[in-house]
Amino acid sequence: MSEQSSQQPTREEAVKTIAGIIKDIKFAMLSTVNDAGHIHARPMTTQQQEFDGDLWFLGAKDSEYAADLKTRPQVNVSYASAEKSEFVSINGTGELIDDRAKLDELWSDFYKAYYPEGKEDPNIQLIKVSAHGAEFWEGAGKARSIFELAKGMLKHEQADMGQNGTVKL
Repeated sequence: MSEQSSQQPTREEAVKTIAGIIKDIKFAMLSTVNDAGHIHARPMTTQQQEFDGDLWFLGAKDSEYAADLKTRPQVNVSYASAEKSEFVSINGTGELIDDRAKLDELWSDFYKAYYPEGKEDPNIQLIKVSAHGAEFWEGAGKARSIFELAKGMLKHEQADMGQNGTVKL
């Protein structure tokens, strides 16, 4: 796996790279730390908007992750597309937000399955994650990866499995 060059990309370039990878991934895993210090991850629906350094989710006010964010706002959000061999892990700070305009912007009738009262549901909560950094891997694709693994094994050399990099946001 090749490492990204030692020259750190600009914030704009880093955001663009991450946005390109996660734009079509429907679900993410949001990891928080509870009062006992344990890390818990749960699936969250990715909002259909361009990543600009912030991630937005809709959640429940009475959830464990909402309680976690109040006392320990450090989070990790992971995305995976096995089909494209693309993976992203974003670290940042989570925040519970009450913003009606943002809720209107993010709302979809899909959420009525979770919030039967719609946008008026008193339990609905916006979660904003301000990204600090990310690690990503853009794989070579399934067929190419198999070829590279076989070639590496036959030639006794490291296989080129795609690009891996860490960026600061």
